[in-house]
Amino acid sequence: MSELQVRVVSPDSVLYEGPVASVVAPAWDGRVGILPGHAPMIALLGFGELTIDLPGGGSEKFFVAGGVLKVEGPDLMILVEYGGAEAPEELPASADIYMASIMDAVESAD
Repeated sequence: MSELQVRVVSPDSVLYEGPVASVVAPAWDGRVGILPGHAPMIALLGFGELTIDLPGGGSEKFFVAGGVLKVEGPDLMILVEYGGAEAPEELPASADIYMASIMDAVESAD
């Protein structure tokens, strides 16, 4: 079975490092799924659940807020402003900007 080599890094720790079967990440404009053989890409992350499916079954889940991901060949690097088991009490500034843009879009649609 083909695998991705993933590294998830926050400012204060490495949250995950190793092989995975797939990853679903909260991109800025929606969720993105990444499987082995994915085309090279760079994506801006929003906030939400990062799901890492392990090769032998099971999964790891993290709450992430802000950052970027880069797919290049069999490697996936995910750099996050915040990453942990639970959502923080206060989100990074990028999450506040994202929520403000959603509220503006909702108000202008009325």
